[in-house]
Amino acid sequence: VQLQASGGGLVQAGGSLKLTCAASRRTFGSGVVGWFRQAPGKERQFVAAIRWKSAHTATTDSLKGRFAISRDNTANTAYLQMNNLKPEDTAVYYCAATSACSRLLHQCDYDNWGPGTLVTVSS
Repeated sequence: VQLQASGGGLVQAGGSLKLTCAASRRTFGSGVVGWFRQAPGKERQFVAAIRWKSAHTATTDSLKGRFAISRDNTANTAYLQMNNLKPEDTAVYYCAATSACSRLLHQCDYDNWGPGTLVTVSS
């Protein structure tokens, strides 16, 4: 599966963006798709993930209520809806996938990463 994240850009604080993670060549099948982000000078952070088959999701606690992951099975695409964005949300956002994971979603071994998309939130 080749992944391509898109939808990043410059937005004012309080605004919204919806990121897209599209898969090519193969479908997500019964795997897991996750979103991560990495801000300048910081470690990569888990944002949210979704089990493709069941649509079960998990979102990191600090982002619950503002960020939500979803998927369109027929389009083989995952989304990250980000609302009420804050300057501290500025980061490169990556989507990643794994073909199977029986752990908690933030603990999966994501072995397929796409190039990131930059989100910049101005104050």
